[in-house]
Amino acid sequence: MSVTVVIPARYASTRYPGKPLVELTGATGQARSLIRRSWDAAMEASGVDRVVVATDDSRIAEHATGFGAEVVMTPETCRNGTERCAAALDPLGLGEDAIVVNLQGDAPLTPPWFVEALVDAMANGAEVATPVLRLDAPSLASFKDDRAAGRVGGTTAVFDRARRALYFSKEVIPYTGRDFTEDEQIPVFHHVGVYAYRGAALAAYAGWDEGHLERWEGLEQLRFMEHGTPVTCVEVSAKGRAFWELNNPVDVPRIEAILKAQGQA
Repeated sequence: MSVTVVIPARYASTRYPGKPLVELTGATGQARSLIRRSWDAAMEASGVDRVVVATDDSRIAEHATGFGAEVVMTPETCRNGTERCAAALDPLGLGEDAIVVNLQGDAPLTPPWFVEALVDAMANGAEVATPVLRLDAPSLASFKDDRAAGRVGGTTAVFDRARRALYFSKEVIPYTGRDFTEDEQIPVFHHVGVYAYRGAALAAYAGWDEGHLERWEGLEQLRFMEHGTPVTCVEVSAKGRAFWELNNPVDVPRIEAILKAQGQA
């Protein structure tokens, strides 16, 4: 089973232009770009045969090549990371049986075992898989703070007993109506922005129209669900590590604080 990690990256982000090249300072005081830290995270995962940065921007391509990454150029018309991964299939010579992991370029804190859990799910027959992480009390408070401030932050997921996704949203779902203490098990799951696809499912995605729910929520994975392709939610454990995505400028100090607290260079 061939496994390729593709890191989609575009310069013209609506919420944060130039985001892949934003520098983040770690525990040693060393600054590395967001795309470099995401590539470093992908390189830590075992069972991966290849790690590639997929972009449409020469500045990102030049920067990524400079730190040793393999780069594939993809069209400017790609509307999201999944479309960009699909566009990379043919240039990378990946067929229907290939496993492609989309580690989005704004997730530098992704632990390697998140990727490894997805690869295991694909080996067990999933068509599309994505990790979910049960929120703790501080993380839930951060999600609610973002929404109260009108910021689009993390995504939440709900799924059935077979772990098939029922819905993903940028709202905090399910609605609980109360806060939780540190020792309670919180029924809210953070959807981690990493995906694994079979090559056939990824190629099919590129041929489908954008779904209504996908458009409203701005969540690319909903297109699979709207077209009847199941998305398997793989519950992962943080194992003491904090996870946060870089969605807005306010997330930079959050991530830098996590890097320093966890001793990550």
